Amino acid sequence: MNRTERLYALVEELRAVSPRPRSARWLAERFGVSTRTIERDLSALQQSGVPLYAEPGRSGGYVVDKDHTLPPLTVTPAEAVALAVALHGLSGTPFAADARAAVHKVFAVMPQRDRQATRELAARIRVAAQPAAPSPLPHAVREALASRRLLHLSHADAQGEVTEGEVEPLGLVGGDPWYLVGRCRRRSAVRCFRLDRVRQARVGEETVEPRPLDLAELDLQARDFVPLDSLYDFA
Repeated sequence: MNRTERLYALVEELRAVSPRPRSARWLAERFGVSTRTIERDLSALQQSGVPLYAEPGRSGGYVVDKDHTLPPLTVTPAEAVALAVALHGLSGTPFAADARAAVHKVFAVMPQRDRQATRELAARIRVAAQPAAPSPLPHAVREALASRRLLHLSHADAQGEVTEGEVEPLGLVGGDPWYLVGRCRRRSAVRCFRLDRVRQARVGEETVEPRPLDLAELDLQARDFVPLDSLYDFA
């Protein structure tokens, strides 16, 4: 078993017995390697984003959180490549890094034979490069949107003048460029903030009232945008 196969097998072993722990010594005997090798493998998995944690004590060990990992998937190589091609279209958007992470997670839980077939198929696919610099989504903006909390925002206008204020985040509007839509408390009005002009963002403690994202009150062509949940079945 090579290291890639062992990393995959480690996750599946820990998933199968979760929430019970497995010690590094037990895993080393199971996979026929040294305890130090297992500890290096587990550290690599943690750094790659696997929700893995250690439980202390004599009966402790390593545990993977089932609620935050994908079960084995029946994704074909063609489906995996199609997913990668589709998510490549997010290059230059605030979700480019998340798209790459999603592809890697799906790829990681595919059987070794299918992963190899996916590599071979992907090598025969060519996609257009995206020279435009991405508009990153600041972590604070992402957190404020998800938790409905007040956002302390420092934002530059077209002339480069920076203003600071408190914003109640309402949502994101995609295009070129991307905007954060929020109610500016200083102006008592709903405004658009270009993500590429955000200088600083900090999440506050205050929870804000939920408000609908209504593009009709903004200087945007609302007909050019559709809600994401109208395109996918998130049920």
